[in-house]
Amino acid sequence: MPVTPRFPDDPGDDALDLHFIGNATVLMRYGGLTLLTDPDFLHRGQCAYLGHGLVSHRPTEPAVDVGDLPRLDGIVLSHLHGDRWDRRGRRHLDRSVPVPTTPHAARRLRVVHRFPRTAGLRTWQGFTLRHGDVQVRVTALPGRHAGHPLPRGPLPPVMGSMLESGPVRGPARTRLYVSGDTLVYDGLDEIARRFPAADPAVLHLGGTRLPGGFVVTMDGARGAELARRLAPRAILPVHYGAHPVMRSPLEAFLAEIDAAGLSDRLVRCRHGQRARITASAGTAPSVP
Repeated sequence: MPVTPRFPDDPGDDALDLHFIGNATVLMRYGGLTLLTDPDFLHRGQCAYLGHGLVSHRPTEPAVDVGDLPRLDGIVLSHLHGDRWDRRGRRHLDRSVPVPTTPHAARRLRVVHRFPRTAGLRTWQGFTLRHGDVQVRVTALPGRHAGHPLPRGPLPPVMGSMLESGPVRGPARTRLYVSGDTLVYDGLDEIARRFPAADPAVLHLGGTRLPGGFVVTMDGARGAELARRLAPRAILPVHYGAHPVMRSPLEAFLAEIDAAGLSDRLVRCRHGQRARITASAGTAPSVP
């Protein structure tokens, strides 16, 4: 049963409060500022339309219903797809909320879906969201949805994002990396050079497989490889088990992370749970 998320009114420290709603949807709170990533609020059995005749029926419930969300200061959208910006979100999300996303998604959101405050960001371009005396700087990062050129054309462009949180008049205190639906390729190495030591890295996994055998999201081995390359202080896996096209279970990623000697960096926060991550990447126990 979806529940209303509750965060502390004033965390009182440089902490990120995270609530994993399901699929790639995460609710983030820093100070009084609240962000949502990749909204997917389809209910169990409802169909996500992925384009070109491909559909996927969701086997799980979101931990929070779209109507129970708190007030949002922004929605960070990695790409425009039926399991990231579904019809429930289109109908019920506040149209006045800013949406930093790809230029491809921004054009459609503004014109077709009537979200006028959508910002199309090119790679390395930034967009700042503010609430009171805190802010989050969203920087668009490289991403590649498919390794093989054949499925790359029909798939929408994707972006990763770096969310740098801190006071309006001061340096960033935390950095949260969101991978988006990318595979691992050499273009991602520039992220670590520009943003060394992200606090948590939110990795989109699942090993999504399209007809023809094309893998278009990271499986366990690829996710562990990206974690090794970027060396974040903490790792939160998401985007697994939410649709039948996701063929790589969370356990495969956990085994690869353990083999890579990175299991001490895992954020133990599964579907419906919450975690608090401090600037030094300390994590409080996740709770239902």
